[in-house]
Amino acid sequence: MKGVTVFTTNRCPYCVMLKNFLNEYQISFKEVNVEDKPELMQQLVNTTGQMGVPQTNVDGKWVIGFDPNEIMSLIKKA
Repeated sequence: MKGVTVFTTNRCPYCVMLKNFLNEYQISFKEVNVEDKPELMQQLVNTTGQMGVPQTNVDGKWVIGFDPNEIMSLIKKA
């Protein structure tokens, strides 16, 4: 499996759900808190065109929001 990166903020309930989901399935991931690093939020918007979180990058493919089925599908392909 390749890299999984999750972009979050401190007060996002869907971010917590996503992290819990990944932990439950023992999927390793890197968390980037864009609230702590606003410059990364701008890079995220420039890359995906979306301001909301969570956003997940799985091997270069983006999933916007908490979409466990899509994330698992991409992980299985990686």
